Amino acid sequence: MLAALAAAIVVDAPQQNAISLAGRQVSMVTILPTADAHVESFHRCLDAVARERRYLAFVEAPPVAALREFVRAIVAAGAIQVLALDGDIIVGWCDVLSRPMEGFRHVGVLGMGVAASHRRRGVGEQLAKAALEQSRAAGLKRVELEVFASNRGAIKLYEKLGFEHEGVKRFARNLDGAYEDVVLMAVVWEPSRSTATNAPAG
Repeated sequence: MLAALAAAIVVDAPQQNAISLAGRQVSMVTILPTADAHVESFHRCLDAVARERRYLAFVEAPPVAALREFVRAIVAAGAIQVLALDGDIIVGWCDVLSRPMEGFRHVGVLGMGVAASHRRRGVGEQLAKAALEQSRAAGLKRVELEVFASNRGAIKLYEKLGFEHEGVKRFARNLDGAYEDVVLMAVVWEPSRSTATNAPAG
């Protein structure tokens, strides 16, 4: 998540979503753009998910001050990060940060997480959809991600959103005595045929 920032985007106004499960309302969250005012609550959510030691590449959140600088950099760059707010508590996030290198600025990297209390309620889907809509509007042509192979719920969600499997990093993580593969996935909004080519240079 703490990657370099580049994409320019005008972020939509906050959006309140009633999340339903089997026809029953189970959660009411507001999807809104990231802001300095939410950093401390965001930090608590991020740290709780990280300390589960299952879903993120790190096992604890960075210091609050570092996260605040990260959020300020996102806001200053107009980059893409949305939060899920339940009352006054952040319960999830999703960011798509474009790669800074020339030749790769059409590519965004997605990172997200949802608090344990709000999983399987549609919150992750709402977050990802909002971030992907903004990514496409910003002109990104490809959004990629890495997900641990054991996180089957997330993989199913990404498949539902149009992500395709592109490969596997075998034995990519060794944590708590267990090896874990990392699945590579991406969604591509293809450029026009006049600008796309698979032909080798020269």
